[in-house]
Amino acid sequence: MPFQKLLVVRCMRPDRITTAMDNFMRKTLPKGDEFVDCDSTSNFFTILHSAYMDSTTMTPIYFILSAGANPVITVEELAKSQGVDLKHLHKISLGQGQDVVAMAKLDIGHKEGHWVMLQNVHLMPLFLLELEKKLDEFAAEGSAPGFRLFLSSDPSNAIPIGLLEKCIKLTNEPPQGVKQNLKRAFTFFSKETFEDKDPKIKTILFSLCYFHTVMLERRKFGPKGWNMMYAFSVGDLRDSALVMNNYMENNAASGKIPWDDLRYLIGEIMYGGHIVDDRDRIFASAFL
Repeated sequence: MPFQKLLVVRCMRPDRITTAMDNFMRKTLPKGDEFVDCDSTSNFFTILHSAYMDSTTMTPIYFILSAGANPVITVEELAKSQGVDLKHLHKISLGQGQDVVAMAKLDIGHKEGHWVMLQNVHLMPLFLLELEKKLDEFAAEGSAPGFRLFLSSDPSNAIPIGLLEKCIKLTNEPPQGVKQNLKRAFTFFSKETFEDKDPKIKTILFSLCYFHTVMLERRKFGPKGWNMMYAFSVGDLRDSALVMNNYMENNAASGKIPWDDLRYLIGEIMYGGHIVDDRDRIFASAFL
């Protein structure tokens, strides 16, 4: 029986219980694959758009940041898609003295229907208590329909539970497995953007997604994968694709693909910039 097998794995190989649970749910639950995979094949913009459609003036969207994650660009893209002028998107990075600025922007957003994004809120836990009270006041008064609040922070025990309960919480962690990681990397690029590319660039872009997947997957093997835990993220994929596009456009007249240059830029600089161990650096460059 599948459940008995799960018990044996739990007793003999507790380190493999997560994978065993995935397999158990895929086989026993109706539409188990869809339940386990969830949004693993959706890009971050699609997920954020879905969360935005569920949000209200009283329901902030809370980004729990992972290494290398930067939701600001995606929020700006969402604002453009919803017809919100970027002048009406107020971004405040919290720190000393910024709580006053944040409260002023919140009042403006509440009255005029602007968007407010407060970044790194975990740096000022006392401010979050005031923020929770402010949101209660806004709910009692009734905010302008267009008002939205976005929060971002590292994982922290200092975040008030009441504030978390009000929010739609999002995080951007890579899915498990080469197949799911490759799907997530590939869907990071919109279909329209990909179809407009030259066939050579499409091929390189797919190879870059595969390279990104391998770099992430090796981390789960511990010291056998990398000698250190490097913070590779989708930001590296995005920046590498941008560098590749710019470099290919500048060298389009020659008709040749500058493989050596691309390997150096991506393997040694974009991804290699995280790597401090010489053996790890050799692998990253050689694999690419």
